[in-house]
Amino acid sequence: MSHSPKDDFSHHLYEFIEEVEKLESYCVGGYHPITIGDSIHDRYQVVQKLGHGTYSTVWLAQDQKFGKYVAIKVCTANSNPHEFSVLSELSTQQSSSISLGKAMIPSVLDRFEIRGPNGTHPCYVTIPARMSLSDAKDGSYNRLFQLEVARALGAQLVLAVEYVHSQGFVHGDLHYGNVLVQPPFDLNQLPVEELYKKYGEPDFEAIRRFDGQPLPPNIPSRAVLPVWLGEASDNLKLSGAKILLSDFGEAFSPSKQQRFESHTPLVGRPSEARFEPHKPLSFPSDIWSLGCSLWDIIGQSSLFDGMFATEDSITCEHVDTLGMLPPEWWDKWEGRHDSFTEDGKPINRNPYRSWEDRFEQDIQEPRQRNGMPRIEMAERDAIFKMLKSMLEFRPENRSTAKQVLECEWMVKWALPEYEKIRSI
Repeated sequence: MSHSPKDDFSHHLYEFIEEVEKLESYCVGGYHPITIGDSIHDRYQVVQKLGHGTYSTVWLAQDQKFGKYVAIKVCTANSNPHEFSVLSELSTQQSSSISLGKAMIPSVLDRFEIRGPNGTHPCYVTIPARMSLSDAKDGSYNRLFQLEVARALGAQLVLAVEYVHSQGFVHGDLHYGNVLVQPPFDLNQLPVEELYKKYGEPDFEAIRRFDGQPLPPNIPSRAVLPVWLGEASDNLKLSGAKILLSDFGEAFSPSKQQRFESHTPLVGRPSEARFEPHKPLSFPSDIWSLGCSLWDIIGQSSLFDGMFATEDSITCEHVDTLGMLPPEWWDKWEGRHDSFTEDGKPINRNPYRSWEDRFEQDIQEPRQRNGMPRIEMAERDAIFKMLKSMLEFRPENRSTAKQVLECEWMVKWALPEYEKIRSI
């Protein structure tokens, strides 16, 4: 009986290995077994592992044809190749006007399929990235970007989303884990041996079954741990802060298809996904998630507390921060009785944190503690105005990506920092 990688296995077949994909997903329909040294498509020599997702593993390889490093995303056999189509259309689109955001969309350099014991796997090749913004923060003790870097990152992310929207697509899964940092130098200058000296040799760990039985042929004998090409967020320099917006597996075109369910993590999931489940999602759903992502970039922690998050706990966070829900949503929300009076005053909770509290505790105080400048009042007010226009409960009331680009914070603070690195 075959299983998909998303199945909830009643028991685990293999001993757990941290930082490695779910090993039970090496099954029919699942991951393709790959290891260092493999030749993919008779052209790409695998030299390191970059990471994994639910539906793919990602590898750093040397293109034997051109002698360059590339990233190869090898998808599970039962994955939807939809992402290829979206990326190809976005990266080749001939826009009537020049869009800076197009430069933040990964170009598909090659596309093919490989066959193995678990099925036929779609693969696509792009330029490699160093890390995601979430990885950069995880690698930092203080989980902060320098202010000029945060501004440039925010500007690029808005530019990328505006371009995606201008081409008729909703990204559908915006969060800072899907924002990648490009290498600050030409990685191709490093021979493989030098790459290993700089970033470390490939790291393996033996895969073992709990029952001690031999491994089946559809799983590798050793797991490859991902290499760390990045650096801590607070060490990232402005010159190295160019991004790529990745993972278009949830992208869709509202004019061609209707999407009612959001798979964005709860901390950045738009409120209408819960309270208007019968209305199709559209561009404003990205704007909500974009606003949450911008806070993640500027601050130390998320705007809404995702620790042990449930739909009710996140809605409580929304109301604490942004005020009462629209009346029909408020009446529909049964969980409100445990946390609020009928007129929206918080009860049974300590501490209650307002918008201003969160800005002070998550952005200003951590920056000050770590020797970084606090955000000046004028810039703070501009950030407030921008984010609140993006985090309106009713999707029709939110700013568009184009309007966000025109707001005061983008024009006076964010875009000027990006302009400093555009030509690098």
